[in-house]
Amino acid sequence: MFATASLGGPEKAVGFVLWRVLHRYIREADRALADFNLTHLQFQTLALAAWLGRAGEPVTQVQLARAGDVAPMQVSHMMKALEDKGWIARPRSASDVRAKNVEVTADGVAVLRRALPVMVQLQREMFGADGAPGGRLLTALLRLES
Repeated sequence: MFATASLGGPEKAVGFVLWRVLHRYIREADRALADFNLTHLQFQTLALAAWLGRAGEPVTQVQLARAGDVAPMQVSHMMKALEDKGWIARPRSASDVRAKNVEVTADGVAVLRRALPVMVQLQREMFGADGAPGGRLLTALLRLES
């Protein structure tokens, strides 16, 4: 099997290496965020909600799911966890009664202000200049994503 359908070993398969790096990053992020009572997924969701809502316009859960390329049901579960912590509010949309807006609360902003520098530092430590804006790694990943 491996003689005809292999790249020569797991360490030569970009998918395998990417999988390992991603899981290592998530483990390190979860450790770094534990002091804030946040997981990596909660942090990413909260930060994305804050970013999308930075101009003061309402952000719906559907918009958040699309922006993160995540299933709407997964976003809904994450919103429930963040709402239970008091970091977001989910009022009904005034323009669409089926939709819920996502509003980051003052407490959510406060936890992001403390957690964001920790996550930026983690990325710098793990990925160095290659992961910085304009860096080779980030550029390659953005190219693959498009």
